[in-house]
Amino acid sequence: MSPEPAFLLHRRPYRETSALVDLLTLNHGRIRAVARGVQRPGAKSRQRLQPFAPLFVTWQGERELKRLMLMETRGYVALLAGEGLLCGLYANEIATRLLPVEMPATDVFAFYTALLDALTLPAERALALRRFEWSLLEARGATPRFATPVGEALDSQTRYRFDVASGAFAPADNGIEGRTLRQVAQGAWHRPGLAGALKATMRQALAPLLGHAELRSRRLMEDLVRRRRPSS
Repeated sequence: MSPEPAFLLHRRPYRETSALVDLLTLNHGRIRAVARGVQRPGAKSRQRLQPFAPLFVTWQGERELKRLMLMETRGYVALLAGEGLLCGLYANEIATRLLPVEMPATDVFAFYTALLDALTLPAERALALRRFEWSLLEARGATPRFATPVGEALDSQTRYRFDVASGAFAPADNGIEGRTLRQVAQGAWHRPGLAGALKATMRQALAPLLGHAELRSRRLMEDLVRRRRPSS
C-alpha cells in the first residue's frame, strides 16, 4: 500500500516492547494496529509515535488488528499545552470511541487537521472543536434534526432539548430557545452568543453515542476549570 497520512489517537503498551495503537487515517478512518518495538528505550519509532504528530504509515493484515509496517513523520507536531492540550486529548478520545474501525472518514480527518492548527489559538479553539464534533456526528449519521420529533418547525419563542429517540428537539422548560437553535442549524456558528448553545447541542447529540463511560479528558478539563477559579 502507499503511505497513508495519519495521526495517533490512542496508544497503550503491548507485551514487552510493542504497543497497541488507534490511528486516524486519511482514507481508511480509524485503524487498530500493533506497533512493534516502539516501547524500546531509544527507539526512533517511539519518538515519532506521539499524539498530534503528522505521520505517514503503512500496515499489513486482513483482520481488524493490523501490523504497522512503516511510520514516518510528515510535519511538525502541534505544540499544545493547558486547555489546548486537554481539548486535543478530548478530540482523540471521542474519535477513538465514536469511529468504527476502518469506516472511511475523510471529512473527520480534514476537520481534525484543522482542529490541531486552531488549538494553539485560544480565540479559535472552541469553534474548531464544535466543527470536529459535528464531523463525527455526520460520519455516524447522527446529526440532529432541527425540528420537533413530529417534524414541525422550531418555534422561536419555545425552549427545546435534544430528544435522543427521535434525533430532533422536544419542548423543555430548561432547554435552548428555538431562535438560537435555528441559528445553529444555519451553520453561522461564529455569531456572538451561540457558543453555549453549540456546546450544549453537541454534548446532547454525542451523549447517546458515547455511552455511560466517563470521558477522562472531560474530567481533566473540569479539574482545570476548578483550579482556575479564585478561592473564596
